Parts: sequence; structure tokens; C-alpha cells
Amino acid sequence: MDKVRIGFIGVGNRGTQLLRWTLENERAQVVALADVYKPYLDRDRSAIDPRLLVKRNVPSLDEQLPERIDRYTDFRDLLDRDDIDAVVISTPDHWHAVQTIMSFRAGKDVFVEKPLTATVHEGRRMVEVEAETGRAGAVCLNRRGSSIYQELAQKVHKGLVGRVVRAYASHSSNMYPRGIGKASPSDPPAGLDWDMWLGPRAHRPYSESIAPYHFRWQSDFSSQMGNWGVHYMDVIRWLIGETAPISVTAVGGRYAVDDDRDIPDTLSVLFEFESGRIVEFQVNEASAGHRVSGGEIEIFGTHGTLAADQNGYSVVPTNPGQFQEWNSLMEPIERTLESQNAYGDLGIKENSTANLIDNFLSCVIDRSVAPFCSLEDGHRSTSFAHLANIALATGERLRWDAKGERFTNHEEANAMLHYEYREPWRLE
Repeated sequence: MDKVRIGFIGVGNRGTQLLRWTLENERAQVVALADVYKPYLDRDRSAIDPRLLVKRNVPSLDEQLPERIDRYTDFRDLLDRDDIDAVVISTPDHWHAVQTIMSFRAGKDVFVEKPLTATVHEGRRMVEVEAETGRAGAVCLNRRGSSIYQELAQKVHKGLVGRVVRAYASHSSNMYPRGIGKASPSDPPAGLDWDMWLGPRAHRPYSESIAPYHFRWQSDFSSQMGNWGVHYMDVIRWLIGETAPISVTAVGGRYAVDDDRDIPDTLSVLFEFESGRIVEFQVNEASAGHRVSGGEIEIFGTHGTLAADQNGYSVVPTNPGQFQEWNSLMEPIERTLESQNAYGDLGIKENSTANLIDNFLSCVIDRSVAPFCSLEDGHRSTSFAHLANIALATGERLRWDAKGERFTNHEEANAMLHYEYREPWRLE
């Protein structure tokens, strides 16, 4: 095919970013949009509720769309079209599984945002339906499109820092004292189909501390372990060649921030692997927290310590410890990505998400092309967030069977691997 005909499901904050980068790709033809909020669907910022405009993450809605583009308030109407090859799904997390599976069943290939799922069970079912239907699925974990991390995925496996024994990453954003704020239940903004926004989740009144975007701090819809932790767990897991942990321990709570969240403002998680490695992730939203100097992830090996982000990396040789006679086991390394087109205002030199989109288009056109981040990889990486959240909820060190995707020492934890959907939504 000359052009991949694409429909977008969800064109709010993140959906708008993906829409712009897709419009820039010559192999893509955006033909339809679907959203539950009419001003987003109409690309009319003047119609957005003033309550929302004072919040962050409301897009400018000023991109140049094709002259002919169809718009749907119900994504199922978009999926009914036979002339759409693929869909981009950038709705809130709790919608991803239902919409991806329905898209596969409708004969569409799927590019879906992270975190892939709201539960472990959803992820496995998405992978199964992808195989059943023969469709192509790809996950927007954008660091998979980074040339720096693609390079490191080869070098770390070959012993760049010796034997890897530990890795670390964190999300630090001091939101003390008011966080996302507090809001009483209220009428939803005009043009928002709140019942459809909730989808498979239980009904609850609309609140400004849920939508838009603040759902990231509500456990029914997301978490910061899912929002940020999945990015870092994915890239660490990729670089060190791990699939899943054998145990997880989490401690944390709402220690200082007074807002409507029901997730921790402070969290520390340890993942243990059968290979003899430990990965730690922290959420620091009530303090500055510990950031990685010179990067966003750290990988610790017997020979040196790697600090990396999408702009480059450095390796500092380790010093000899007690009773050792060597001076250094490797030379220091500095690698910086040469300046490319700026990536928004994030200070990133390479648009790794645009690289993922281009790769997905290749997958749609040519089935021999593999996605940079498959549904299986997206599922395994997103599972880290779910395991961490369940470990925190139980207060136990949980042991994980990666093959059966079950906990082996806690039946109450297994009950948290999925939830009962609200009618009429199902995973079929």
C-alpha cells in the first residue's frame, strides 16, 4: 500500500502528540478521529470548559488536519469501517485492552499507548487475540525507538559494565503540599460523555481530580508506577535481558501530600530476578528524591556503572573494594547523541516516538518487519507496575511465577490480577 489509512481513538493530550507526529509521516493518511470529549474531537479549544484550561495537559488543538476527516463520539463506529487499516489508541489506561482487542477483531492493526494495560490478565489476553487474528500490534514505549538505547541493548548484553547485578530508576516530582488538589463531585464538562469515559470501570461521579489527566493519581485508572515506572522498567529489562521478576517487595504510602490521590506520594519497589539481579524503582512525589546523575537509569556491573538517557550515556569504572589488587577493570566512556531535531520542550535530541510510529507503519505494510516494542514486551514491562502495586496493597514479599503469571504465595494477591468489568464491556 502507498498509504496506511489510520483512525485515532483518543485525541486528548497524548493523542494530540501522536496525531501530529503521524501527520508528519508521508506513509500515513489520518482519515478518522474518535473521542468522548467533543471539543477534542472538533479540535475546538474555544469550547473547552474553562475549569479544564487552568490545568496542565490540555492540548493546543492547532494542528493542520486533512480537509476530509471523519469524527466519531463512539470508537465502535470508527472500527466498523472497512477502509481503515490501523488505529492509534491513546485513551486512558483502563480502556487500552478492550479497544485493542476490539480493533484486532475488526481487522485493524494497533499502535497503543503505554502503560499497555490496567491488569496483568488484560495483557495476556491482548497478546492471545493478536495471535488469533493475525494482526500487528505495537506499544508506544518510546525509549524503544531511541538510537541510544538500541545501541545499549547490544552493548550491555556483551558485557559493557561486566556482570550486571543491580539497576535503579526513579520518578521524582515534589508535589507537596497540594498535589493534584481536591475537588467535589460535579457535573462533567459540556460535551464529555462521562459514562463512556469510565467504560469498563465502575460508575462514579465526575470530578476534576480525575479527568482530564489527573486519573494518573487514581488507582482505578492508573498509577505513577504505571505512568513512569513502566518506561524505566521496560528499558532496564530490555538492556539487561530479563523477562520477569521472581519476587517483588514494595513499601510506601501517602506521607505528606494532601490531595485526592489514592496512590502513594512516596514508594520504593524491589524486583528480584532468578539470574541474581535486583532492580529498584522509586516514586518521590513528596520530596526531591534521588535522581540519576547524568541520566535517567543506572545499571551497576562488576566493572562499572552505566548512567543513560535518550541523549547519551556514560560509564564510570568501579573502584576496587576490600582485598582486591586491581586498579580498574575498564576505561571510562562518554557518548552523546549528535544534535537532531528538537523533541518538543523535553530537551530530547531525537524524537523516539516518531521513530516508533514509523516502525509501526512498516509493520502494517510489511509483515516481516518486527515492532520495536511488541505487545508481549509491552505486557511484560507493564506487569512490573501491576506487581509493584499489588505488593504494596498486600504488604508482603510476593513470589511470581512468570510462566503461569500467578503469585505462588498469596491467593489474595492473585485476586488482584484482574477486576470485574462493568457491562457491556468484555475481553473477547
